[in-house]
Amino acid sequence: MQTDPIVLNLRIDQSLYFANAQFLEDYIYDRIVDDTRLKNVVLMCSAVNEIDLSALEALELINIRLKELGITLSLSEVKGPVMDQLDRSHLVEHLTGSIYLSQYDAFRALSQPSVSGVAAQD
Repeated sequence: MQTDPIVLNLRIDQSLYFANAQFLEDYIYDRIVDDTRLKNVVLMCSAVNEIDLSALEALELINIRLKELGITLSLSEVKGPVMDQLDRSHLVEHLTGSIYLSQYDAFRALSQPSVSGVAAQD
């Protein structure tokens, strides 16, 4: 398994709704608070079947706060119905990162060239 200090990969193992949205916010902030190397946070959403308005607002707030810290927020493996909900919100329009089809694609795109195996280009 490859890791990279500039990429924080987090797998979400359940739908996002009002009861766990604050936990997600707190967890992300706790993980990034003292990590000056971190440049990208990727939320793997393969287990997210639903997302409510509270969770959408939490993701928008996380995106804004990470942007203020110079960190991008990306999503991966978003299911169709969840993507439809994201499209109806302002999150996709203002997302600082990208939405990737797979976690592997996200890691390859965001990690340092020496870690992802991609040769550095001049």
